Amino acid sequence: MTYLALGGTIASVATTDPAHRSGAVPRLDAHDLLTGVPAIAETAHVDAHQLDLVPSPSLGFDDVQGALGAARRAVEAGASGVVVSQGTDTIEETAYLLDLGWDRPEPLVVTGAMRHASAPGADGPANLLAAVRVAVDPGARGRGVLVVLDDEVHAAATVRKTHTSSTGAFTSPGTGPLGWVTEGLPVFHAPAHRVPALTDHVAPLPPVALHRVSLDDDGRVLDALGDLGYRGAVVEGFGGGHVAERTLDAVHRLARRMPVVMASRTGAGSTLAATYGFPGGEIDLLDAGLVPAGRLDGLKSRLLLAVLLAVDAPPDRVHAEFLARGRSSSPQRRP
Repeated sequence: MTYLALGGTIASVATTDPAHRSGAVPRLDAHDLLTGVPAIAETAHVDAHQLDLVPSPSLGFDDVQGALGAARRAVEAGASGVVVSQGTDTIEETAYLLDLGWDRPEPLVVTGAMRHASAPGADGPANLLAAVRVAVDPGARGRGVLVVLDDEVHAAATVRKTHTSSTGAFTSPGTGPLGWVTEGLPVFHAPAHRVPALTDHVAPLPPVALHRVSLDDDGRVLDALGDLGYRGAVVEGFGGGHVAERTLDAVHRLARRMPVVMASRTGAGSTLAATYGFPGGEIDLLDAGLVPAGRLDGLKSRLLLAVLLAVDAPPDRVHAEFLARGRSSSPQRRP
């Protein structure tokens, strides 16, 4: 199998150089991380490649495309699976973007760490070992991109970082994990299932805005978005997908200029379609042409819309893809 490293907390150590600001920074490369976990060599033969050595907020679409291309080349050369390590701040986004472009049955597993390598109880070694074990397990095939941390296996479409520092920060609200690593063995609680990949190229992508509504929002940000060069927008609405009546005209104006997706800011559950009829409710917004995100949150909706715009998807396909992926973001359970 193949290991691709991008940096992040898993590769970070506390600085000791008095010429630099104190704090943990990425310093360990892929070979350092592998040799620090001898059990990995007992699990699989791993080819290691360093793609970058940066904190994850500095990653961009081009970096994701680079990892996607490297992973594809690895499986074409015979790798049974691929592990990518990076910082946790953006894993929920990079993993989903990789999933939109990963069209192979071989597992592509993303992992990281919540505690840097110099910290007591550093979780990076255990997470890397668990990710390798998942990547070489036949049960992981055909599931698309997976995220493995804290011995839990999550689908890229559902996983979120829900805590700033806990080693159990990654959860899949409303669905739970796909499986676990127990006594070194991956265990999945449902058959393999995924929505097919959309494209083989996730960079460059057109700019898509993400706006979260808030109490007493006056709509001025929404009005400004149309003149800032965005090709599309995602609005994280209240509850099941609602905005204040005072901002309704701004939402309508924006929807006449570009595709607008309505997601929920709650973090769990699906956008509604036929419950609330007040001005700014989901019925009103759907009538205005907004695209319901379903279970997809705003971060993932932004990426999906950007990929669809990059492939020049017509409006009916944009609606269809959000319908399919918003409904299928939860694991398929046995009856």
